[in-house]
Amino acid sequence: MADHAQPAIDVPALTALLDGKYAEIREMTRKNLSEYAEVLDEAIELPTAEFRERVLELVREMARSGATGLGFPTEYGGGGDIGASVAGFETMAFGDLSILVKVGVQFGLFGGAILQLGSKHHHDAYIADLVTGDLMGCFAMTETGHGSNVQALGTYATYDVEAQEFVITTPDDRSRKDYIGNAAAHARMAVVFAQLEIGGSSEGVHEFVVPIRDEDGNTLDGVRIEDDGAKIGLNGVDNGRLWFDGVRVPRVNMLNRYADVSEDGTYSSAIENVDRRFFTMLGTLIQGRVCVGGAGISASKVALAVAVKYANKRRQFGAPHSDEEVLLLDYGMHQRRLLPLLAKTYALHFSQEILVNELHNVLSTTEAPDRQRRALESRAAGTKALSTWHATRTIQECREACGGAGYLMANRLGALRADTDVFTTFEGDNHILLQLVAKGLLTDYSSSFGDLDQLGMVRFVANLAVETVVERTSAHKLLERIRDVLPGGTEDRWDQEAGLLDPEYQLAMFRWREQHILSGVARRLKRGMDQGLDAVAVFSNVQDHVIAAGRAHVERLVLEAFVEKTAMMADGDNKVALNQLCDLYALSTIEADRGWFMEHGRLSSTRSKAISREVSSLCRALRPIAEDLVDAFGIPREMLRAEMLDDPGTV
Repeated sequence: MADHAQPAIDVPALTALLDGKYAEIREMTRKNLSEYAEVLDEAIELPTAEFRERVLELVREMARSGATGLGFPTEYGGGGDIGASVAGFETMAFGDLSILVKVGVQFGLFGGAILQLGSKHHHDAYIADLVTGDLMGCFAMTETGHGSNVQALGTYATYDVEAQEFVITTPDDRSRKDYIGNAAAHARMAVVFAQLEIGGSSEGVHEFVVPIRDEDGNTLDGVRIEDDGAKIGLNGVDNGRLWFDGVRVPRVNMLNRYADVSEDGTYSSAIENVDRRFFTMLGTLIQGRVCVGGAGISASKVALAVAVKYANKRRQFGAPHSDEEVLLLDYGMHQRRLLPLLAKTYALHFSQEILVNELHNVLSTTEAPDRQRRALESRAAGTKALSTWHATRTIQECREACGGAGYLMANRLGALRADTDVFTTFEGDNHILLQLVAKGLLTDYSSSFGDLDQLGMVRFVANLAVETVVERTSAHKLLERIRDVLPGGTEDRWDQEAGLLDPEYQLAMFRWREQHILSGVARRLKRGMDQGLDAVAVFSNVQDHVIAAGRAHVERLVLEAFVEKTAMMADGDNKVALNQLCDLYALSTIEADRGWFMEHGRLSSTRSKAISREVSSLCRALRPIAEDLVDAFGIPREMLRAEMLDDPGTV
């Protein structure tokens, strides 16, 4: 077990590192949050209807300041910088999350769909007004009976050649649009996803701009709107249901970047394959997943800041014959509860930073290679899954770590827990997203990637020689590289002799796990198909392994991002601290999955015990700087609206 250095953190320098190239945008957002701090109290005190109106008011104020339109072209009043838009959104998650989600619906989903799926006609018609908040809209994709399976949506749009109009129809209650933010009260327009039907033939899912209210807020003919009712959280967001009873819209209301319908009803698209066209359309909306993942990370930062600061003030029990009780954060178990979560939050932050840069590069050009876009989709899906699951776990652990005080709404953790709960299922259920990640790995981002559903993936892999998949995952080559980093090491001794704090060892463990699981999935799929089993049964039997492969892949990417960031830092105490956080993330992740590593011969019982001791040692080393590490997040003091932090009884 290493004797760890005790670094002294330069908090402003660490904040600057975390803020990165969008430091100015993040600081502007922090200033805005501080000015609207009273909304955290209003979220508790105001009735739902009043709080919704207050949230709308604040969203429009932010829009007029330019804070929410950073990702739109400058000619329409935007900032022309997608990366800046995501950075601002992530920082906004330090504040009230109803405001955040309403901003996401208006400018990310509704506005993003028009920007990314529409043509200049649509941009000219709508973007300037939606950027200022004068035109509020909603994103009507999800249906009561169709969530993740968007290709099977029931709403349909039939083209009327004589009238040159699309007729939007909800055939049954399973096909009603549901959980739609902005729909219940404020949206005047909806981007509606519907099956396009022309002359009795279906062309698959397409998107249409459909007015649902007039300028006075009255529901238009043929549209039915219903409030979704009380929710677990996010009570400032007006989620609702939409039905369309033969609603007619002009032909030009179809968002036609990837497909169009002429006046005489001729359908055309540069992407001939129906499935690939569908996945291309959805792929342009990837920014939503990136933003939700980033928001989950920011919410985790707030929870950890509250819990760590409380643990550094609150005393309980103490040594015999001592007049002073012990600080909670001095207890080893309390360190074990909070500090690995803090390390993972830092790790996810740096991984998210890479993802945002990739998003900006891909969406800022129409020439990005298809393979690059697929890789981005996969990374965004996996990062969103891990980040939002992490937020749920972190906020709950922080709540429990603060005892009864953490249960009071006056201490932020209750609102954070309620408001982020939905993050794990919107913008894609996390299990489905990890399946998407694994699908991409198995097909190696081939041209077939976008065309394969789950069963297509089974058949695709079954038609490969398993050796091809194993070769691509290179598990055997990885072991050769592992042997190379050990002085005279062998495959049998590599996990005993490599240093626990050696990033090469940590990366090797993560990579070997990912590649072993992935090749195992391929073998199981192949074996099931060779036995003549139904493809549905084959996939169902290996689904847990598929999801495990996706998770292992993303955890490896997260560790690589952290290792890369620390390697680029100049020597000093901040680098020492981040290296310790990186070690803690890596080793606590291995410790959490040590059963798997031991089952597969990559971890001895002796080594496993050594890792647990090292995790505890790292927690002790980080304890003196824990509050500095959460201060470096730069969360405005007004956003840490927790009365327990000001309670003189805690000191």
